Amino acid sequence: MLRKLYDWTLSFSDSQYSLWVLGFIAFIESSFFPIPPHILMIPVIIAAPSRAFLIASIVTIGSVSGGAFGYFIGSQLFNSIGLPILEFYHKIESFELFKQQFNAQGHWAVLIAGLTPFPYKVITITAGLTGMSFATFMLWSMIARATIFFVIAGLLWKFGYPIREFIEKRLGLMFTLFCIILVLGFIMVKVL
Repeated sequence: MLRKLYDWTLSFSDSQYSLWVLGFIAFIESSFFPIPPHILMIPVIIAAPSRAFLIASIVTIGSVSGGAFGYFIGSQLFNSIGLPILEFYHKIESFELFKQQFNAQGHWAVLIAGLTPFPYKVITITAGLTGMSFATFMLWSMIARATIFFVIAGLLWKFGYPIREFIEKRLGLMFTLFCIILVLGFIMVKVL
């Protein structure tokens, strides 16, 4: 199944709609969708390395815009939309303590969540819910998301084919490592 998803993603990477799809996925991932755009970004850049930095720009804009929507969910729609999302990630019980800590050091949370497998959407909603300055939130979101997406794009642009070969030979291993990192991110959140 993983191989089919990877091959399908590569096949659509040459499509005229690939950039729109990536931008849309980056947007919804930052506010509620569970699959990160990094996964789709990799085969699209590998298929078109000359567009690596354009792709990183589109994914960054989509992700930061989605982060603004997540902020809106937290600030305006928490009870009807935000609360169920946080329940999905099992964050309700520690939310009050987290809210206090977040208000004190929220810019670091945005930066760390934007750069790591930590679920960025939890931070976007929390920033809105706790009333973090929107300008501060957007600044740190832009820094974090641009950094991670442009680093990925730069590596793929520079070492594209060998990385493609590495990924294709070890697709199962790469997916397993990604899942382990994601789970560790969730565990880290639970411990905080």
